[in-house]
Amino acid sequence: MTGAPEIAELEAQEERLTLPHFTHDDAWTLGTLLVELARARRAPVAIDIRRGGQQLFHAALPGSTPDNDAWIDRKRRVVERYGCSSLLVGSRFRAKGTTFEESSRLDPDRYAAHGGAFPIAVEGAGVIGAVVVSGLPQVEDHALVVEALERFKG
Repeated sequence: MTGAPEIAELEAQEERLTLPHFTHDDAWTLGTLLVELARARRAPVAIDIRRGGQQLFHAALPGSTPDNDAWIDRKRRVVERYGCSSLLVGSRFRAKGTTFEESSRLDPDRYAAHGGAFPIAVEGAGVIGAVVVSGLPQVEDHALVVEALERFKG
């Protein structure tokens, strides 16, 4: 996959973007920031933020489709299962000379190790949720989430 960050950079992003806390209000702030960034680029994305089993934020921008929501669910499940970004999981499989679909033994209708889902990790608590974007090529989905988290964390 061209343009994807190296595994070490993906791991560094997760380390750097661990948050001191994450509340319902934080989900709204992060979600609206993602909407603003996506609108400025006219990106046809859907955005989802969850903590545990609760959806705290969801937006579907013009040009997004119900398929984007299905991709969100599949990518989010990868974060929930592996505790790291969906792009990192896919990259680790590719680094081993295989693919997630070939080697994970997980149902590809329920799991997708494609970029765009990023763990919400809180200091002292670990991964508590996920923020997901779907609608752009996977590296761009991932980059949009990372950019928003970097601005959010300040």
